[in-house]
Amino acid sequence: MSHTLQGLRTIVYPVLDLQRARSWWSDFLGFAPYFDEPFYVGFNVGGYELGLVPDGNPPSGSTTYWAVDDVGSAIAHAQSLGAEVREAAHDVGDGIVLGSITTSDAHVVGFVFNPHFEPAP
Repeated sequence: MSHTLQGLRTIVYPVLDLQRARSWWSDFLGFAPYFDEPFYVGFNVGGYELGLVPDGNPPSGSTTYWAVDDVGSAIAHAQSLGAEVREAAHDVGDGIVLGSITTSDAHVVGFVFNPHFEPAP
C-alpha cells in the first residue's frame, strides 16, 4: 500500500529567527547543517532530518513526518478516516514531497517522500 508508514524521517521546527536557530542547533549538535538556505535549514542527525523553517509559529509546535511512497495517497487515506488536510501534498524541490493532516484528536501528522533518504543502519 502506498500509504504504509515506513518509519520516522523528519522533524521540522518553525522558528522566528532562522540564523539564530541555525547557530543554536549547530552549537548544540556540534556540527553545521548539510543544507542551509533562506527557506530551510537541514541537519542530518543520526540519519534523520532535523529541519528549521523561517517565519514559523513556534507555539504551534513542530511537525513530525513519516515516510511513505505516495504522500497524496497517504493524505487521501487519512481523509477517508476523518482527518483534515493541513498541508496538501507538494514537491518542495529535488523530488521531495511533503504534506500533513490533522487527526480527529487534533494531532498533526506529516508525510514525506524523499527519494534521497538513506535510513541509518
